[in-house]
Amino acid sequence: MDNAQELAVTEVKETAPLTAQEIKSQVQLIQEVMQAVMQEGYIEAARVMGLADLRTIVRYVLPNITAAIIVMTTVYLSTAILTEAGLSYLGLGTQPPEPSWGGMLSAARNYMELSPWMAFFPGAAIMLVVLGFNFLGDGLRDVLDPRLRNL
Repeated sequence: MDNAQELAVTEVKETAPLTAQEIKSQVQLIQEVMQAVMQEGYIEAARVMGLADLRTIVRYVLPNITAAIIVMTTVYLSTAILTEAGLSYLGLGTQPPEPSWGGMLSAARNYMELSPWMAFFPGAAIMLVVLGFNFLGDGLRDVLDPRLRNL
């Protein structure tokens, strides 16, 4: 294997356990939200009316869980960025040939008195991207959540 393939395999080995744990927790949250929606009165009314399960899910359940899924996904993306930056800052994440905001922050520690902007810009980038994903998720939830449309 050449160096690029070894690097790719190493990155997959590093991120796979974190990703698997996040996917497991997201699936559990989606199941809980879906079970809560399935207990609503309008789902029971759809069953009494004789609507097929697939039609009930597409027409009533999915619109009510889409907002929760989007918010969970944007929070996951923010968490992934912060985790990668933190691990790279500690020297446990992406290694120096590959660019990483955490690695840039770690390298800037030695130059804080002479060049504080070396730490400011990667830190600001992390903050802006994480806040951007959170605001995006919040805005999409406001637009897509049927319960908030009438407010």
